[in-house]
Amino acid sequence: MQQHTLKVPKTARYFQLGEFTPSTKQVWIVLHGYGQLASYFIKWFEPILDDETVIIAPEGLHRFYWQGFSGKVVASWMTKEDRENDIVDYINFLDEVMDCVKVNMVNPTTKIIAFGFSQGVASVSRWVFNTKKHHPDELVLWAGLFPSDFALENSGMYHPKKPIYVLFGDEDEFYQEYDQDQLRQTLLNYPFDFLFINYKGGHKVMETALMDLKSRLNGAQ
Repeated sequence: MQQHTLKVPKTARYFQLGEFTPSTKQVWIVLHGYGQLASYFIKWFEPILDDETVIIAPEGLHRFYWQGFSGKVVASWMTKEDRENDIVDYINFLDEVMDCVKVNMVNPTTKIIAFGFSQGVASVSRWVFNTKKHHPDELVLWAGLFPSDFALENSGMYHPKKPIYVLFGDEDEFYQEYDQDQLRQTLLNYPFDFLFINYKGGHKVMETALMDLKSRLNGAQ
């Protein structure tokens, strides 16, 4: 049996909160976790929306029924099947989203914040460390880890100007202290400035922790 691949056009979507104006200081590119839709995920960021902030939520290219053959529809960034092509596809997709953002940006000093949650941590990491087109100013990893096969030494495209922010809840049901220690050790092996932040709560973008992070990023500008 032979396997063949070919490129086909595909309609992808992203959602936006806020409007681009000369006052826009931050654009957050937020990547959802496994089994979410961007239209729901973006609502978690409503508490940080203001006249100086725009939120962009791309949606994973794979949609499916959460249970059975009907009902709730969710999305994923990839699976283990044909994963290499899926990774290339969503990196290209995120580059195109950024193309749209750049076209709409009125203020050339606007900062780009790349944010990944859960499975979105792996996706945002692969994107920012491999894209040859766009380089976000900040990187936020929320409740997730680098992919196990991810070789930072072979990517090398992204050089953060500010710390990499890493957040985990103290009641996260998926990631324990051991997992966090492993991620911390990985980051220590590279010349990154990073900051670990623990918050009260589980595997979710909690409003209080998000507001605190927004304050930190505002102060870092």
